Amino acid sequence: MQFNPHFELKDKHAFLSASKYHWINYDLEKLKLSYNNFLAVQRGTDLHDFACAAIRLRQKLKGVKTTLAMYVNDAIGFRMTPEQPLYYSPNCFGTADAISYSERDSFLRIHDLKTGSIPAHMEQLEIYAALFCLEYGKDPHELSGIELRIYQSDNITVCNPDPDDIQAIMAKIKLFDRQIEAMKVENDL
Repeated sequence: MQFNPHFELKDKHAFLSASKYHWINYDLEKLKLSYNNFLAVQRGTDLHDFACAAIRLRQKLKGVKTTLAMYVNDAIGFRMTPEQPLYYSPNCFGTADAISYSERDSFLRIHDLKTGSIPAHMEQLEIYAALFCLEYGKDPHELSGIELRIYQSDNITVCNPDPDDIQAIMAKIKLFDRQIEAMKVENDL
């Protein structure tokens, strides 16, 4: 049998896919709710892409009191790098929405854009701070400061984490990474 190649589907996922089979149990109301959530996730991805381009182009946005405009304009004002991967190991890495570090001031800044309505958690940004410190060999106690910001629902939540908290996350990353590597050896991965 010569199967159809469907090259146009490479790296795409259907909403009604076999791997996400729960939809076969949906009624029309649940389908509508689920599809609207799917569209919201897609919109969030598109907004992140747009924000990244605006920051890279240093194109400030009007409407300074909207989530997107505040996020983009602040990232530009603080000369931040958008969509920066932070890497410790194949088991622990992530991408910060916007990050900057001043060698002169030893000040780390990380911003996160949230486009959904579910309240965000600062722990995500604390993990990014820990990953930054691990990747670039920084001791959080020796930084002059860390500022984490979440932009969501036309508000900005600011946190200046305790260096001990970042150090604890760093220690846990190292411990869990070693454990995962040992498990890989045990399982011949």
